[in-house]
Amino acid sequence: MRVYLIDPVARTVHAEDVADGEAGIGRLIGYDSLDFDEIDDNGDRLFFDESCFIRHGPDMPRFKVDSLAPVAGRGVITGGQPGGKPLSDAIIALDALRARVAFL
Repeated sequence: MRVYLIDPVARTVHAEDVADGEAGIGRLIGYDSLDFDEIDDNGDRLFFDESCFIRHGPDMPRFKVDSLAPVAGRGVITGGQPGGKPLSDAIIALDALRARVAFL
C-alpha cells in the first residue's frame, strides 16, 4: 500500500510502501498506539501516535494538516473507506498533500 510519511524532524513529506497495514504504519511512526483523523471526504486519513498531543520537548517537533490539531512526531497518510477500514493507497497526490502540511 502506498502511504505518505510526514516527518517533522526532517521537515519532509514523501511516499513509502507498507505491506502489513497498521503494523507497518506503527513502525513508520515509531509507536504502536495508533489513532487517526480523516483529512478529507475521500477517505484519506492521518495516522499518528495517540499520545502525540501530550508529548513535548525539542525532540518532538510538530506538524499539522489543514486545521487539524498539531501532531508531535511522525504521521502517515493512508487511504480507506470513509468512516472506517480497510486501509488502501492514499488518494491525495503528494504535491497536494505537501501544500496542506505546515511544520511548526
